[in-house]
Formats: sequence, structure tokens, C-alpha cells
Amino acid sequence: MKTLQQILDEKKYKEVISIAPHRPVFDALVVLAEYKIGALVVLEGDKLVGIFSERDYAREIVLKGKSSKTTPISDVMTSNVLTAKPTDTVEDAMSIMSDKRIRHLPILENAKVIGVLSIGDLVKETITYQQELIKQLQAYINS
Repeated sequence: MKTLQQILDEKKYKEVISIAPHRPVFDALVVLAEYKIGALVVLEGDKLVGIFSERDYAREIVLKGKSSKTTPISDVMTSNVLTAKPTDTVEDAMSIMSDKRIRHLPILENAKVIGVLSIGDLVKETITYQQELIKQLQAYINS
């Protein structure tokens, strides 16, 4: 099975899409819509300080009646962020995400975010891996 670095290398967007903690939630929503993604890492300089997702927006802004134009990301982001290393496998990441019920996993190397993988990225890779394995087994059986 592939490493997380291999999956990152295949992604459409190579840059880490992020936002600063002092920015209003509305700005994050604009970025999420522009890139058609579900979460942003929150960086203070190069340091990971949180993650902001559509789930955070729904729970912390919509349900609590806050304003997305005046509430800073730091007030609603998830601060306790689970991360993985680029050398971890897809299986390792799937286990973390399933156990902790998260949808986005920042990948850190030397304390710097080098990418973010979604559960969709990992499911897609798992399906591709299984399809290839099936082809190999069929070829073996037919030979």
C-alpha cells in the first residue's frame, strides 16, 4: 500500500491551502468554495494551530447564530488537530480517521504542514489498490 507522501504527490493541488486564525470565517468559506474543498488548515506563520471545516461552520456558526463575517477562525476552529507523517501508509491514515471520526488529516514533516488528505482521497486509493490486487489474482488464477 502507498505512503501518504505518494498520495500527496498525485494530488491536483500541490500547495497547502490555509488561512490565518485572525481572518473571519466568511473568508474561509470563500476559499473552501473556490477550491471545492471541505477544510482548511489554520496556520500562524508555518505553525499549524488548527483546522477549519464545513462541520465547524455548521456547529459553531450556524447552530449558535454567530456571524461568519465578524467571527474569527480562531473562535470556531478545531485546535486539537490529529496529524500524520508522510511515511505513514494509507492504511495507517484510514485507521486514524475512522477511529477518530475525522474527514481531513494534515500531513506534517519536521513540524511543517506539507499537505492535507481527505477521507475521499484515501478511499479512492484503497479502491484502486484493491482493483489492482484483484487483477493480479485473476491473472495468477488464469495462468
